[in-house]
This record gives sequence, C-alpha cells and structure tokens, in this order.
Amino acid sequence: MALVIPDVLEPTCLTRQALERLGSKWRVLLIYALLAGPQRHAQLRRRLPGITQKMLTETLRGMAEDGLVERRVLKQDPPAHVEYALTELGKTLQEPLAAICDWATAQTGSSPPPA
Repeated sequence: MALVIPDVLEPTCLTRQALERLGSKWRVLLIYALLAGPQRHAQLRRRLPGITQKMLTETLRGMAEDGLVERRVLKQDPPAHVEYALTELGKTLQEPLAAICDWATAQTGSSPPPA
C-alpha cells in the first residue's frame, strides 16, 4: 500500500485545515495543559505564562467551536464557576502530540521532562 501524501497547499485539503486550526501556539499548549484533566480559566492562565486573559478566552472559545474543548458551567450563580475539558476529539490529539515530543527530544538528545 502506497503512502498517500495530501496536497496541503490546496485550501480545501482537510489536512491543511487541521494544521491551520492547530497551528496556534496557544492551542497546542492548551491541549497539553488540558490533558491533565478539566481546569478552570485561572488555572490555565497560571499554567501558561505569557498568555493574556483575552487570548486565553478567545482561544478556548475557538477550540470549543472546533469541538476540541468543552466548557462546563459548574455553578450558575455569581460568581459563576466554569471549567474547561478536552472533548473526546481533543483527547485524540494526545498521541500525535506525544510523537512530536518524542521527535523533538530525539533531535536534542535530551530526555523529556516528566509529565
């Protein structure tokens, strides 16, 4: 069976569309953070130094629209309590991201940091 390489240069290519959705630094880092389990907005902000509140909110909203993240309201009354978790689709990215980590550490000759 021959390896089929998609034409990622074509705007209609599904692989290109997936790469564009995951191409954001913050999206990939949020996926890593959420692999540890559901977390609240403030927890995620602490885990991602450098991300602004606005960027975190926009990125989580976009990831929810793409079906990667689920927003759960834990308490309706003010102050509202909301947490974010990976959906089943979002969890499927664990293996491909682990492969990227393995590749990166193999290039540097160092061992990966503990999870």
